[in-house]
Amino acid sequence: MRGDEYQQMCVCAMLIKKLKAMEAQCLIKGDAGIVVIPSAAQFSMNVGYNLGETTQRLADSIFTAVRDYDYGIQLASYHISGDFVPHVRSMQTGFQDNSIAADFGVAYNVIREPQPIDTTTLNYNWQVFETCAFSLYSGPTSRVDVVAAEKSVEDILRFLKKRGVISAEAEISDGEAVIELNENELVKVLTHEAGFLHKLVKPGDTVEEGQVLAEIIDPYEAEKLEELKAPCKGIVFFSRVAEVIAQNEIIFSIKAE
Repeated sequence: MRGDEYQQMCVCAMLIKKLKAMEAQCLIKGDAGIVVIPSAAQFSMNVGYNLGETTQRLADSIFTAVRDYDYGIQLASYHISGDFVPHVRSMQTGFQDNSIAADFGVAYNVIREPQPIDTTTLNYNWQVFETCAFSLYSGPTSRVDVVAAEKSVEDILRFLKKRGVISAEAEISDGEAVIELNENELVKVLTHEAGFLHKLVKPGDTVEEGQVLAEIIDPYEAEKLEELKAPCKGIVFFSRVAEVIAQNEIIFSIKAE
């Protein structure tokens, strides 16, 4: 819904293909309903307004169609361009059930407190209307990673199977044990200089305290301006995707160990 979510569209397309095959094999419960929307409008999604501007009416019509489902999964992208380790996110709204996130079988469930801006988001409003909502992050956004997409499809099917939407006879792996993590626990690594970004690690890599994670290179003289070092031992959770970077920008988030 940001206009460049090609990976998320790919996941939806692959998911639809899988669900069609499962439906043909009678592996989807007869009383279950599944809606997949690969692409909506290229604008932020919110609760909308049926008498508002065009984008508000689009949002309202889509939200009206999906708000009464028991479960909602948004294939989300981050407001900063970058790659994550696969994880599920949920907001601490009081309507959520964090234990259900384990049914995805991904390594992490990140929980965060909603901010005022979140009150206009799909995930938040789903929960207000008592839909158990999650955001699934996996791999890139503006480019397609087929391997990561296949894993996301399997994670979604695993969730549907454990929720009783898909028959127990469907062959889907059990997935991983889930670690619950508060977003505030992620340690951010920021730049102090601007220039070309040369990264030395990727999401999922284990790093040691003091290890060089990236270098900032002078775009005019090719001199090294800064080394970004790990502030702690841990796992690279998020890695920024950019060729050039400004000062005081988030480049990495690390899950401390």
